[in-house]
Amino acid sequence: MADGRERILFISSQPFFQWRGSPIRVGFNVQALAETGYAVDLLTLPLGAPREIPGVRILRVGNPLRLNNIAIGPSLSKLLFDALLFFRGLVLAVRNRYKVVHGVEDAGLVALAIARLTGAKFVFEKHSDPASYRKKALRNLVMASYAAVERFMVRRADATIGTGPGLVAQAEKLGARGPVHHIFDIPSSLARAAPDQVEAARRKLVRAPGDILVLYVGSFAAYQGIDLMFDAMPPVFRRSARARWVVVGGAPLEIEQRKAWLANWNIEERVAFPGKIHPDELAACLEAADILLSPRISGVNTPLKLLDYCKAGRAIVATDNSANRQILNEECALFAPPGPEAFADAILRLIEDNALRERLGRGAFRLFEEKYNYGRFKELLAACYAGL
Repeated sequence: MADGRERILFISSQPFFQWRGSPIRVGFNVQALAETGYAVDLLTLPLGAPREIPGVRILRVGNPLRLNNIAIGPSLSKLLFDALLFFRGLVLAVRNRYKVVHGVEDAGLVALAIARLTGAKFVFEKHSDPASYRKKALRNLVMASYAAVERFMVRRADATIGTGPGLVAQAEKLGARGPVHHIFDIPSSLARAAPDQVEAARRKLVRAPGDILVLYVGSFAAYQGIDLMFDAMPPVFRRSARARWVVVGGAPLEIEQRKAWLANWNIEERVAFPGKIHPDELAACLEAADILLSPRISGVNTPLKLLDYCKAGRAIVATDNSANRQILNEECALFAPPGPEAFADAILRLIEDNALRERLGRGAFRLFEEKYNYGRFKELLAACYAGL
């Protein structure tokens, strides 16, 4: 043990660090465990930006394929990296005698094998619903296979963590061996924007003083409802001269394709694409907006963006489904059926009703302060480990 502290091996097969859901969550996990008093070794991929976390030793496997990035979800590249994670992790576990081996998503299988070979406890952490990634026949087959592996892991874990109630319910339905803990996500950044930063962000985004900024943050994946959102733009712009749309995220090619689509409607000048924004800078951008959007149409894992939305204290328009309602309620969001016209109607209602926007924004910030904060997150993770 290091300094008398119990050692934890935390295994993640996502790039670390990247500003997206799982790597952000992994960063908060290991930070919270270190602050709780554990000595944490994070074993991860040779991809992502360098990052230092006090009390955490970040270890990386080799990169024989010389990859610069890796796709979300299971893949052949992930299989190779998982093999490397297993052999490196087993050597570390024999040397360090970890009390717990904690695996995230597909790295859970690696963590399970190491834990059983070395007598450690095994924690499996579930971040996503395999069904939400389905696209084509081959991808469906891969995800169906991963679902079977996930069932195998859940039934052998000493504890399972789900990031949302839908994922917790899935794990329980799979016949979890140990307790299943709902440890919710928190905003992607703990930074708060200063008033001058918010004003500067708004000046960069508006075209006229009376503009109402309607903002979306996220990937352009189909399950995010990206098509629904773009289809809602023409009716909003037809009925409101004040609407100004901001779309944060997307790859360069995806953005160019969407700009071409907007040009067909002659509305390209009313939509801004700032690209991907660092979450510490995103806080000011979100607070500069008037309305925040979650057009998600499928999946049961928690939309991480909603936590940043609540922290920003701005009114939210969301599709009325279980994913969005895991976090949001009528006190902080205006819900709409998952259709372009209905979604546009909800946005237009908030554009026209300043008092409603302010009330929902206050409700969103209250939800963040009372529940979705780092202090409570750390308490729940500590309780999970204490139960082992």
